[in-house]
Amino acid sequence: MDLTRLEINRRTALLTSAAIAANVINPMRAFAQETPKKGGVFNVHYGAEQRQLNPSIQASTGVYIISGKIQESLVDLDADGKPVGVLAESWESSTDGKTIAFKLRKGVTWHDGKPFTSADVEFTAMNMWKKILNYGSTLQLFLTAVDTPDPQTAVFRYERPMPLNLLLRALPDLGYISAKHLYENGDIRQNPTNLAPVGTGPFKFVKYERGQYIIADRNPDYWRSNAPYLDRIVWKVITDRAAAAAQLEAGELQYCPFSSLTISDMARLGKDKRFVATTKGNEGNARTNTIEFNFRRKELSDIRVRRAIAHAIDVPFFIENFLGDFAKLGTGPIPSTSTDFYPGAGTPQYPYDKAKAAALLDEAGFKAGPGGARFSLKLLPAPWGEDISLWSTFIQQSLKDVGITVEIVRNDGGGFLKQVYDEHAFDLATGWHQYRNDPAVSTTVWYRSGQPKGAPWTNQWGWEDKQVDTTIDNALTELDAAKRKALYAEFVKEVNTELPVWMPIEQIFVTVISAKARNHSNTPRWGSSSWHDLWLSA
Repeated sequence: MDLTRLEINRRTALLTSAAIAANVINPMRAFAQETPKKGGVFNVHYGAEQRQLNPSIQASTGVYIISGKIQESLVDLDADGKPVGVLAESWESSTDGKTIAFKLRKGVTWHDGKPFTSADVEFTAMNMWKKILNYGSTLQLFLTAVDTPDPQTAVFRYERPMPLNLLLRALPDLGYISAKHLYENGDIRQNPTNLAPVGTGPFKFVKYERGQYIIADRNPDYWRSNAPYLDRIVWKVITDRAAAAAQLEAGELQYCPFSSLTISDMARLGKDKRFVATTKGNEGNARTNTIEFNFRRKELSDIRVRRAIAHAIDVPFFIENFLGDFAKLGTGPIPSTSTDFYPGAGTPQYPYDKAKAAALLDEAGFKAGPGGARFSLKLLPAPWGEDISLWSTFIQQSLKDVGITVEIVRNDGGGFLKQVYDEHAFDLATGWHQYRNDPAVSTTVWYRSGQPKGAPWTNQWGWEDKQVDTTIDNALTELDAAKRKALYAEFVKEVNTELPVWMPIEQIFVTVISAKARNHSNTPRWGSSSWHDLWLSA
């Protein structure tokens, strides 16, 4: 295979992982006891706009990185990864798992001065999480009602059991609340508040200039005492990764989240004492690289073709030469970091075997023609990280070797999401699947049928399997932990067999942040969290 078109050097990639690994050992530099300082502007690299800022209807780190500071969820994760109340102060489940009651925080107001109440929770859960939210629609499939006996109580009622631990693991990402009084009239999806969010969080939305920046200022009426410390957060839209690194070095940015820089720049900045490069604070967002198949394309609806494509790609070679120490061979949709649910490698796998790939294509009736050509496909890569761009080029070159011509079509973030998940204008797509603590949170939606059209990172492949749906639903509502784990092992076996999506690489995001930042990376989903305690030293 000709690798000259892959614009990366193997030595650089391996040095990158080694440099960041050194910081991971002790990512938080030792500082003398310091008193938090009020004030300052925190500038954040925002690499790909998603044309949506409401986390109640779109679950995405690209949304949370902004609106997670403006809107708040019922529950978040503490430093140990355990659920901690935010808008909810406490919770209780019935023994049958069909009723879960939340006691809500008193004295909280929306940024427009209106009181936050259980009516907001009921409206959000029933009209956004259940009907629109890309991961919520499967998680809340059996939610039938939310009762509001008083302004500080919300009682969730389910047709089938909802394991409390599952719901608490899901709510940090899938539990953001929106204001009923701003959404109850009209089309929720088209509401202008989606791009000018109003929340209860530590920062208040100020302005969004598309293609340039988003600004949020300190909320002086925030319910947490003496918080936040920062005066302002500015998210700067910078699509050029090298330009983002240059601004970081010039002091015009303080934070580049979610592996948004080039591999070479992460290597270089990881050695610079002005910055911290680390995977800490990203433990709750393990990710896998994907290949997503559109079953509307005749060739890809044939399981032999999908398996041939998997066998045609030398994944260990790609990992070793281009990703290094922070990637490993994946075995399916549940990564090895999920100690509660990882089923091991004993599920159907597709090791590199070019001859087997060719034989499967022949068997499917797509024999090589003149020059070895069989058919052509259009591949859409997500613009989230350099690894996706490299992976898409590697896919292109690998499939060329077995007679499949691949055209790569690149888009901005909004264009990618629309073409893949709404218009279905793709043959292959590749991006990131993010695993969030439990398979029912953001993983099974990639496979469960019946997802709302246009919902990102869900089953929009034109594929349906009743047995897989049943396994997903049974695991979602199983209260016994051992039985849930066994059901998810069966789920992985089923989807790895059918292969509507292939997830062959595991990774953890890398953060590059100014060494002047304090209280950063202190929770497993820090980039998505509220930053109420973040401050900048002199």
